Amino acid sequence: MNKTKRKIFETSMKLFAQKGYDATSIEEITATVGVAKGTLYYHFSSKEEIFNFLVDEGMKLLKNSIDIKTSKVSHCIDKLRAVILIQIKIIAKYEDFMTIVLSQIWGNEPRNIMCKNKVIEYIKTIENILKEGMEKEEISKSDPEVIASGIFGLTCSSLVYKTKIGGELDVLKLYKELDNAIIKNLLKK
Repeated sequence: MNKTKRKIFETSMKLFAQKGYDATSIEEITATVGVAKGTLYYHFSSKEEIFNFLVDEGMKLLKNSIDIKTSKVSHCIDKLRAVILIQIKIIAKYEDFMTIVLSQIWGNEPRNIMCKNKVIEYIKTIENILKEGMEKEEISKSDPEVIASGIFGLTCSSLVYKTKIGGELDVLKLYKELDNAIIKNLLKK
C-alpha cells in the first residue's frame, strides 16, 4: 500500500472509530489527510469501499496471526491460549479497528451484515479449534459455538476494561486473567 493510500486508510479508520461511519464524510477524510477528493477517489471509489477495505484487511490480519501462531502448536489448549493472546494484542494495538467492527455488527445495512459475517467467520476458527480439542479429548465436551462466541466476546470486552481503567492495557495481565477464567474450565478432567 502506498503512502497516500495508507494515510487515507488510517485517517478513515480513526474517524470512523471516533465519529461513526455515518457521521464521517469524504470531505472530512480528505481535509484531515490533506488530499484532494480526486486523490482519494484514485485510491478508493467510495467511503463504503474504504470501510470494506478496512474491515477486510483488519480481519485478515487477525485471522492470519491466529493461523500462523496455532500452526506452531499441536495441543488445542495451547491453540486457544494463542487465540486469546493474539486477540488481546490486536485489540490493544488496533483499538480503532475493533471499535469499528464491533459497532457495526448491529443492524441490517450491507456494512452491518458484512461485519457480522466477518465476525461469525472468525468465530468459526475458534469453534474449529474447540471441536478438534474435543475430538482429541484435550478439551471437555461443551457447545463449541457458545464457547467460541464467549472467547471472542470476553477478549473484546478488553475495550470496556480499557475504558474503565482509563489507560493502556497490560496485555500480559489481561491474558493471564482470561487464561485463568477460560482455559482452566475447558481442560479435560
